[in-house]
Amino acid sequence: MDKTKAAYVEGTISIVVNAVLFALKMWVSIVTGSIALAADAWHTLSDSLTSIIVVAAAKFSSKKADKEHPFGHGRWEQLAALFIAVALGIIAYEFLKSSIEQFALGEQGKAVFGMAAIVITALSIVIKEGMAQYAFYLGRKYDNASITADGWHHRSDAMSSIPVLIGILFAKQFWWTDSVLGIIVALMLFYATFKILKETIDKFLGEVPSAELINKIKEELMKMYGSDLNIHHIHLHNYVLHKELTFHIRLNDNLTIEAGHRTASEVEKMIEENFQMTATIHVEPLR
Repeated sequence: MDKTKAAYVEGTISIVVNAVLFALKMWVSIVTGSIALAADAWHTLSDSLTSIIVVAAAKFSSKKADKEHPFGHGRWEQLAALFIAVALGIIAYEFLKSSIEQFALGEQGKAVFGMAAIVITALSIVIKEGMAQYAFYLGRKYDNASITADGWHHRSDAMSSIPVLIGILFAKQFWWTDSVLGIIVALMLFYATFKILKETIDKFLGEVPSAELINKIKEELMKMYGSDLNIHHIHLHNYVLHKELTFHIRLNDNLTIEAGHRTASEVEKMIEENFQMTATIHVEPLR
C-alpha cells in the first residue's frame, strides 16, 4: 500500500464508521435532550467530513510535478490538515456557546439519560480510539500530515466522549452536568485545533532538520571522506512528496574547482540514493 492508497483506506473507513456513530449519538441526544451528546454527535460527523478532505487531498497531492508546480502537489496534505483544524475550531466555538447558554437556564436545561446513552457513548470511545491509533500508524508509516491530523480528530472525539460518559453516570446528582460537559468537550476541541494548526504551520514555515537526519548524513559522509569534509548551515524544504536539502560543505583549499564540483555532485548523489532528497550544496574553503 502506497501513501495515496493509505489515505484512501483510512478516509473511507472513517467516513463509514463515523456516519454510523453520528446516527446513534444523535438519536440518543434527541431522546435525552442532551446538548453534550449532541455536541459529541456533531463532532463525530465532522470526522466524516474531514476524512472526505483527507481522501480529496490524497488525490490532489498524488499528481505529478508540472510547469506551474515544479515541486509537486504534496502540500495539499498540509492544506487539508489546516481545513480540518478550522472545522474543529468552528465546532468547538458553537458548542462552547450552546453549553454556556444551557447552563444559564439552570434546572430547565437538565438532560435525562438512560442505559442506551451509556452503552453508545462507551462504544464510541473504544471505536474512536482504535481509529485514532490506526490513523497515527498510517500517518507515521507514510509521513502523511492529513492522515495524522485525522487521527487527532478521532482522538479528540474519543477524549470528548470520556467526560460525557462520566457525566451521564452522575447526571442525576448534578443538574449542571450536561452543560459543564459541553464546555469541557469544546475546550478539548480547541486544544486539538491548536495542536493540528501548530504542526501544520511549522511545516509551512520551514522545518529544522532532525538531529537524527543530520547525524545519519554525517555518518555517510564520514564513510566517504573521513574527516576531510565538514558540513554546516543545513536547511530542509519540505514539499511532502518532494524534499529539498541545502547545506554548505568545507573542502581543502588546495582542491581545484573541478575537484570541488565533483565532490559536491557525489554528495548530492548519495543524499538522493540514501535519503530520497534533492540536495543543493554550497562549497566553501576549509579555514
